[in-house]
Amino acid sequence: MATSQKLTEHLLTLGQDTDKLCRALEDLQLGEIHVQDDDVLDLKAAPVLQDTINVTVAGDAGGGAPADVTVLEVNGIDTVVVTDCNNKSVKSFYTRNSQPGHSKLSLEGGPWGITRLKHNQVAVTVLDTSQIVTVEVNPDLVLLSTITTSKQYWGITSLTPSALAASAESPPCVDILDMSGHVLRSVCPDHEGGHILLCPCFLCTTRTGNILVSDNGTKCVVCLTLEGDVVFKYRPTGDTALKDPLGITSTSTGDILVTDTSQHRVIHLTQSGQFVRNILTSQDGVHHPWGLCVGGRGRMYLCASDGVKVFTCCK
Repeated sequence: MATSQKLTEHLLTLGQDTDKLCRALEDLQLGEIHVQDDDVLDLKAAPVLQDTINVTVAGDAGGGAPADVTVLEVNGIDTVVVTDCNNKSVKSFYTRNSQPGHSKLSLEGGPWGITRLKHNQVAVTVLDTSQIVTVEVNPDLVLLSTITTSKQYWGITSLTPSALAASAESPPCVDILDMSGHVLRSVCPDHEGGHILLCPCFLCTTRTGNILVSDNGTKCVVCLTLEGDVVFKYRPTGDTALKDPLGITSTSTGDILVTDTSQHRVIHLTQSGQFVRNILTSQDGVHHPWGLCVGGRGRMYLCASDGVKVFTCCK
């Protein structure tokens, strides 16, 4: 699709087993959903820029282009893990024994979405390969497995230790997968007579176990249940309209943060999809934001054109 080509250029520039499906969906009850906890982010406070991590490292063919980010605490070390589609690698950045360090794991294709699986493991979608890889974070990176999938996936989010949700463009959908890459359920919602999803780029899991989708094709944020029901669709007009929504995350309080890359801003929504404010704009030094996540100690990590920006947002 033209939209996916635009995004890639911007960065680089089943037959189903019925018994298995039933067992997996039984595991996916809301009480079983695994939602990563973080220290409470004070979204009423003004974010303060603390650091910008340069993701370009030795051996890169070109400048680093962070697409998505997550943060793990490994053996007491805060470790920032990013996907660099431009250099076909996943990278980790950390400080150990007062010394900055990094690790680089090269892949066959360009990595895009990333999600935490366990306290020291992540899963990453790899464009142009129809693969999802799992990676151990020590905080140096070790490839654990390569999962071959039936589609090329973009966004990804962990639902349980044994199930993922991933988004595809052809056809536009969100699939629930087991850790072998088998599709347990495919969600292609329609709403008001039309397709909601055209280019579902990024995903995240809410604290109640729903799936948030940032769709760059329909310019909206959609909240879906695991059964595919639409909880809400955020597609406003006027000053709050989304132009290029990409990264999305949900905090431990249920609030939603979404990036709008061409408008150089991060938007704060309530957990029911109501606009609150632009929490970050170009005046805060944010340019072309992509993926984002919330870490411990009231920190927000944001992929931008010049690296990963670290903001504190606490009382």
